[in-house]
Amino acid sequence: MVGNVASVMAELEDEDFYLLSGLEQGMRFSEWVNRGKLPDYADMTEEEVDYRLGRCSERELIERKTMQYEGYRLTFEGYDCLALRTFSERGTIEGVGAPLGVGKEGDVYEVQSYRPMALKYHREGYTGFRKIHKERDYTSENDHVSWFYTARKAAEREHEVLSELYPEVSVPRPVDQNRHAILMEKFEGVELERASFPSEQVVAVCDLVLREMKDAYEAGYVHCDMSQHNVAVAESGVTVFDWPQAVPTDHENADDLLARDVENVVSFFQRKYPGEMPDSVDYRGLSESIADGSFETVAAFEDEPPQ
Repeated sequence: MVGNVASVMAELEDEDFYLLSGLEQGMRFSEWVNRGKLPDYADMTEEEVDYRLGRCSERELIERKTMQYEGYRLTFEGYDCLALRTFSERGTIEGVGAPLGVGKEGDVYEVQSYRPMALKYHREGYTGFRKIHKERDYTSENDHVSWFYTARKAAEREHEVLSELYPEVSVPRPVDQNRHAILMEKFEGVELERASFPSEQVVAVCDLVLREMKDAYEAGYVHCDMSQHNVAVAESGVTVFDWPQAVPTDHENADDLLARDVENVVSFFQRKYPGEMPDSVDYRGLSESIADGSFETVAAFEDEPPQ
Protein backbone atom coordinates (compact mmCIF):
# COMPACT_ATOMS: atom_id res chain seq x y z
CA MET A 1 0.00 0.00 0.00
CA VAL A 2 1.40 3.37 -0.98
CA GLY A 3 -0.52 5.28 1.68
CA ASN A 4 -0.16 8.97 1.01
CA VAL A 5 0.43 9.07 -2.76
CA ALA A 6 1.59 12.68 -2.78
CA SER A 7 5.22 11.52 -2.67
CA VAL A 8 4.62 9.38 -5.78
CA MET A 9 3.03 12.19 -7.79
CA ALA A 10 6.34 13.92 -8.47
CA GLU A 11 7.71 10.72 -10.04
CA LEU A 12 4.84 10.26 -12.48
CA GLU A 13 4.89 11.43 -16.08
CA ASP A 14 1.97 12.48 -18.26
CA GLU A 15 1.98 9.09 -19.99
CA ASP A 16 1.62 7.33 -16.63
CA PHE A 17 -1.59 9.27 -16.07
CA TYR A 18 -2.76 8.36 -19.59
CA LEU A 19 -2.43 4.71 -18.61
CA LEU A 20 -4.21 5.20 -15.29
CA SER A 21 -7.02 7.07 -17.05
CA GLY A 22 -7.26 4.30 -19.62
CA LEU A 23 -7.65 1.71 -16.87
CA GLU A 24 -10.30 3.87 -15.22
CA GLN A 25 -12.22 3.94 -18.50
CA GLY A 26 -11.88 0.19 -18.97
CA MET A 27 -13.04 -0.57 -15.44
CA ARG A 28 -16.42 0.88 -16.29
CA PHE A 29 -17.03 -2.38 -18.15
CA SER A 30 -14.96 -4.97 -16.30
CA GLU A 31 -13.22 -5.25 -12.96
CA TRP A 32 -10.07 -6.49 -14.73
CA VAL A 33 -9.20 -4.74 -17.99
CA ASN A 34 -7.84 -6.93 -20.76
CA ARG A 35 -4.23 -6.04 -21.56
CA GLY A 36 -5.06 -6.16 -25.24
CA LYS A 37 -7.55 -3.30 -24.93
CA LEU A 38 -5.25 -0.91 -23.09
CA PRO A 39 -3.63 0.68 -26.17
CA ASP A 40 -7.08 1.86 -27.29
CA TYR A 41 -8.22 2.97 -23.82
CA ALA A 42 -4.97 4.83 -23.10
CA ASP A 43 -4.31 5.96 -26.71
CA MET A 44 -0.79 4.50 -26.61
CA THR A 45 1.35 2.06 -28.59
CA GLU A 46 1.80 -1.51 -27.35
CA GLU A 47 5.40 -0.74 -26.39
CA GLU A 48 4.44 2.40 -24.43
CA VAL A 49 1.69 0.50 -22.58
CA ASP A 50 4.21 -2.16 -21.51
CA TYR A 51 6.60 0.48 -20.21
CA ARG A 52 3.90 2.37 -18.30
CA LEU A 53 2.48 -0.83 -16.83
CA GLY A 54 5.90 -1.54 -15.35
CA ARG A 55 6.27 1.95 -13.88
CA CYS A 56 2.79 1.99 -12.35
CA SER A 57 3.13 -1.57 -11.02
CA GLU A 58 6.37 -0.67 -9.25
CA ARG A 59 4.55 2.16 -7.49
CA GLU A 60 1.59 -0.07 -6.58
CA LEU A 61 -0.85 2.06 -8.54
CA ILE A 62 -2.17 -0.93 -10.49
CA GLU A 63 -2.69 -4.67 -9.96
CA ARG A 64 -2.24 -7.57 -12.38
CA LYS A 65 -4.13 -10.87 -12.58
CA THR A 66 -3.85 -13.73 -15.05
CA MET A 67 -7.21 -15.31 -15.94
CA GLN A 68 -8.44 -16.29 -19.39
CA TYR A 69 -6.50 -13.16 -20.28
CA GLU A 70 -3.91 -10.86 -18.74
CA GLY A 71 -5.93 -8.34 -16.71
CA TYR A 72 -5.11 -5.09 -14.91
CA ARG A 73 -7.00 -2.78 -12.61
CA LEU A 74 -6.35 0.39 -10.64
CA THR A 75 -5.60 0.19 -6.96
CA PHE A 76 -7.17 2.90 -4.84
CA GLU A 77 -3.76 4.54 -4.73
CA GLY A 78 -3.89 4.79 -8.51
CA TYR A 79 -7.34 6.32 -8.22
CA ASP A 80 -5.97 8.70 -5.57
CA CYS A 81 -3.37 9.92 -8.06
CA LEU A 82 -5.99 10.69 -10.70
CA ALA A 83 -8.08 12.71 -8.23
CA LEU A 84 -5.05 14.52 -6.83
CA ARG A 85 -3.87 15.45 -10.33
CA THR A 86 -7.28 16.97 -11.11
CA PHE A 87 -7.26 19.04 -7.91
CA SER A 88 -3.75 20.24 -8.75
CA GLU A 89 -4.80 21.22 -12.28
CA ARG A 90 -7.72 23.16 -10.83
CA GLY A 91 -5.37 24.99 -8.47
CA THR A 92 -7.23 23.94 -5.32
CA ILE A 93 -4.33 21.92 -3.90
CA GLU A 94 -0.65 22.87 -3.74
CA GLY A 95 0.53 19.85 -1.78
CA VAL A 96 -0.55 17.08 0.59
CA GLY A 97 0.89 16.68 4.07
CA ALA A 98 0.51 14.39 7.05
CA PRO A 99 -2.47 12.09 7.63
CA LEU A 100 -5.17 13.52 9.90
CA GLY A 101 -7.15 10.31 10.21
CA VAL A 102 -7.31 6.87 8.66
CA GLY A 103 -10.47 4.77 8.90
CA LYS A 104 -12.16 1.81 7.28
CA GLU A 105 -14.23 4.04 4.99
CA GLY A 106 -11.92 6.99 4.40
CA ASP A 107 -8.45 8.46 4.71
CA VAL A 108 -7.98 12.15 5.51
CA TYR A 109 -4.83 14.19 4.85
CA GLU A 110 -3.72 17.71 5.62
CA VAL A 111 -3.55 19.89 2.51
CA GLN A 112 -1.26 22.75 1.58
CA SER A 113 -3.38 25.49 0.07
CA TYR A 114 -4.39 29.11 0.53
CA ARG A 115 -6.08 28.18 3.84
CA PRO A 116 -5.98 25.14 6.17
CA MET A 117 -7.77 22.31 4.40
CA ALA A 118 -8.25 18.57 4.54
CA LEU A 119 -8.46 16.04 1.72
CA LYS A 120 -10.68 13.01 2.26
CA TYR A 121 -10.39 9.92 0.08
CA HIS A 122 -13.46 7.70 0.32
CA ARG A 123 -12.65 3.99 0.63
CA GLU A 124 -16.11 2.41 0.97
CA GLY A 125 -15.99 0.25 -2.12
CA TYR A 126 -12.53 -1.10 -1.34
CA THR A 127 -13.03 -2.14 2.27
CA GLY A 128 -16.55 -3.49 2.54
CA PHE A 129 -18.63 -3.26 -0.58
CA ARG A 130 -21.27 -5.81 0.37
CA LYS A 131 -22.08 -4.14 3.68
CA ILE A 132 -22.12 -0.68 2.07
CA HIS A 133 -24.17 -1.96 -0.87
CA LYS A 134 -26.78 -3.29 1.53
CA GLU A 135 -27.04 -0.09 3.59
CA ARG A 136 -26.78 2.71 1.04
CA ASP A 137 -29.06 3.44 -1.88
CA TYR A 138 -26.47 4.86 -4.28
CA THR A 139 -24.32 1.74 -4.73
CA SER A 140 -23.90 -0.04 -8.03
CA GLU A 141 -25.85 -3.11 -9.06
CA ASN A 142 -22.72 -4.43 -10.79
CA ASP A 143 -20.10 -5.94 -8.49
CA HIS A 144 -17.34 -5.57 -11.09
CA VAL A 145 -17.48 -1.76 -10.89
CA SER A 146 -18.50 -1.53 -7.26
CA TRP A 147 -15.23 -0.41 -5.73
CA PHE A 148 -14.78 2.83 -7.60
CA TYR A 149 -18.42 3.50 -8.32
CA THR A 150 -19.33 3.17 -4.66
CA ALA A 151 -16.48 5.37 -3.42
CA ARG A 152 -17.15 8.03 -6.05
CA LYS A 153 -20.86 8.09 -5.31
CA ALA A 154 -20.12 8.37 -1.58
CA ALA A 155 -17.90 11.40 -2.22
CA GLU A 156 -20.49 12.98 -4.50
CA ARG A 157 -23.22 12.41 -1.93
CA GLU A 158 -21.18 13.80 0.95
CA HIS A 159 -20.15 16.89 -1.03
CA GLU A 160 -23.76 17.51 -2.02
CA VAL A 161 -25.00 17.19 1.56
CA LEU A 162 -22.25 19.41 2.98
CA SER A 163 -22.99 22.04 0.34
CA GLU A 164 -26.65 22.10 1.34
CA LEU A 165 -26.01 22.10 5.11
CA TYR A 166 -23.18 24.63 5.33
CA PRO A 167 -23.22 27.16 7.01
CA GLU A 168 -26.61 26.70 8.71
CA VAL A 169 -25.32 23.48 10.27
CA SER A 170 -21.86 23.17 11.83
CA VAL A 171 -20.27 20.89 9.22
CA PRO A 172 -16.95 21.14 7.36
CA ARG A 173 -17.11 23.70 4.54
CA PRO A 174 -16.85 21.85 1.21
CA VAL A 175 -14.37 23.30 -1.29
CA ASP A 176 -14.03 20.82 -4.17
CA GLN A 177 -14.78 17.22 -5.18
CA ASN A 178 -13.39 14.84 -7.78
CA ARG A 179 -13.90 11.11 -8.19
CA HIS A 180 -13.78 9.57 -4.68
CA ALA A 181 -12.17 12.59 -3.01
CA ILE A 182 -13.47 15.68 -1.23
CA LEU A 183 -11.54 18.82 -0.37
CA MET A 184 -12.89 20.69 2.65
CA GLU A 185 -11.80 23.30 5.13
CA LYS A 186 -9.95 21.88 8.10
CA PHE A 187 -12.01 22.22 11.27
CA GLU A 188 -10.97 22.56 14.89
CA GLY A 189 -11.55 20.23 17.79
CA VAL A 190 -10.99 16.70 19.00
CA GLU A 191 -13.17 13.67 18.46
CA LEU A 192 -16.00 13.45 21.00
CA GLU A 193 -14.78 10.00 22.01
CA ARG A 194 -11.48 11.51 23.23
CA ALA A 195 -12.86 14.72 24.73
CA SER A 196 -13.68 15.24 28.41
CA PHE A 197 -15.74 17.92 30.12
CA PRO A 198 -16.38 19.25 33.63
CA SER A 199 -19.49 17.69 35.12
CA GLU A 200 -21.49 20.91 34.84
CA GLN A 201 -20.90 21.03 31.04
CA VAL A 202 -21.84 17.47 30.09
CA VAL A 203 -25.55 18.00 29.43
CA ALA A 204 -24.82 21.30 27.65
CA VAL A 205 -22.39 19.60 25.24
CA CYS A 206 -24.87 16.81 24.57
CA ASP A 207 -27.49 19.46 23.87
CA LEU A 208 -25.12 21.17 21.40
CA VAL A 209 -24.77 17.97 19.40
CA LEU A 210 -28.52 17.35 19.42
CA ARG A 211 -29.19 20.93 18.27
CA GLU A 212 -26.92 20.39 15.27
CA MET A 213 -28.99 17.32 14.46
CA LYS A 214 -32.11 19.48 14.76
CA ASP A 215 -30.64 22.11 12.44
CA ALA A 216 -29.69 19.40 9.95
CA TYR A 217 -33.23 18.01 10.06
CA GLU A 218 -34.65 21.47 9.42
CA ALA A 219 -32.24 21.76 6.48
CA GLY A 220 -33.57 18.49 5.10
CA TYR A 221 -31.20 15.71 6.25
CA VAL A 222 -30.71 12.96 8.81
CA HIS A 223 -27.08 11.97 9.37
CA CYS A 224 -27.83 8.22 9.80
CA ASP A 225 -24.49 7.35 11.41
CA MET A 226 -24.18 9.66 14.42
CA SER A 227 -21.70 8.56 17.05
CA GLN A 228 -18.86 9.79 19.22
CA HIS A 229 -16.55 9.20 16.27
CA ASN A 230 -17.96 11.78 13.85
CA VAL A 231 -18.39 14.77 16.15
CA ALA A 232 -15.51 17.15 16.90
CA VAL A 233 -15.57 19.36 20.00
CA ALA A 234 -13.72 22.67 20.28
CA GLU A 235 -14.00 25.80 22.40
CA SER A 236 -15.98 27.37 19.56
CA GLY A 237 -18.56 24.56 19.51
CA VAL A 238 -19.08 21.22 17.81
CA THR A 239 -18.67 20.07 14.20
CA VAL A 240 -20.49 17.06 12.77
CA PHE A 241 -18.63 15.31 9.94
CA ASP A 242 -18.85 12.17 7.75
CA TRP A 243 -22.16 12.63 5.90
CA PRO A 244 -22.07 10.21 2.91
CA GLN A 245 -24.81 7.99 4.35
CA ALA A 246 -27.22 10.88 5.06
CA VAL A 247 -30.82 10.59 3.85
CA PRO A 248 -33.35 13.36 3.15
CA THR A 249 -36.05 13.91 5.74
CA ASP A 250 -38.71 12.71 3.31
CA HIS A 251 -37.06 9.27 3.19
CA GLU A 252 -39.50 6.57 4.29
CA ASN A 253 -37.27 5.57 7.23
CA ALA A 254 -36.03 9.06 8.17
CA ASP A 255 -37.79 9.22 11.55
CA ASP A 256 -36.53 5.79 12.60
CA LEU A 257 -33.00 6.67 11.48
CA LEU A 258 -33.16 9.94 13.41
CA ALA A 259 -34.32 8.07 16.52
CA ARG A 260 -31.37 5.69 16.16
CA ASP A 261 -28.96 8.63 15.82
CA VAL A 262 -30.43 10.27 18.92
CA GLU A 263 -30.09 7.10 20.95
CA ASN A 264 -26.48 6.60 19.79
CA VAL A 265 -25.49 10.09 20.90
CA VAL A 266 -27.35 10.19 24.21
CA SER A 267 -26.39 6.65 25.21
CA PHE A 268 -22.72 7.53 24.65
CA PHE A 269 -23.00 10.43 27.08
CA GLN A 270 -24.88 8.22 29.53
CA ARG A 271 -22.16 5.58 29.44
CA LYS A 272 -19.26 8.01 29.76
CA TYR A 273 -20.89 10.40 32.26
CA PRO A 274 -23.35 8.30 34.28
CA GLY A 275 -23.46 10.77 37.15
CA GLU A 276 -24.20 13.84 35.05
CA MET A 277 -26.67 12.48 32.49
CA PRO A 278 -30.24 11.29 33.09
CA ASP A 279 -30.28 7.55 33.76
CA SER A 280 -33.20 6.88 31.44
CA VAL A 281 -34.28 8.99 28.45
CA ASP A 282 -37.37 8.86 26.26
CA TYR A 283 -35.40 8.53 23.02
CA ARG A 284 -38.45 8.48 20.77
CA GLY A 285 -39.92 11.58 22.37
CA LEU A 286 -36.54 13.29 22.15
CA SER A 287 -36.16 12.48 18.45
CA GLU A 288 -39.70 13.70 17.77
CA SER A 289 -38.88 17.02 19.44
CA ILE A 290 -35.82 17.36 17.20
CA ALA A 291 -37.93 16.63 14.13
CA ASP A 292 -40.63 19.17 15.03
CA GLY A 293 -38.10 21.81 16.12
CA SER A 294 -39.18 22.02 19.76
CA PHE A 295 -36.03 20.50 21.29
CA GLU A 296 -34.45 22.51 24.13
CA THR A 297 -32.51 20.11 26.38
CA VAL A 298 -32.10 16.38 26.82
CA ALA A 299 -32.85 16.73 30.55
CA ALA A 300 -36.50 17.46 29.70
CA PHE A 301 -36.87 13.90 28.35
CA GLU A 302 -35.78 11.97 31.41
CA ASP A 303 -38.14 9.05 31.93
CA GLU A 304 -40.07 8.98 35.17
CA PRO A 305 -39.00 6.06 37.40
CA PRO A 306 -41.70 3.42 37.87
CA GLN A 307 -43.83 3.81 41.00
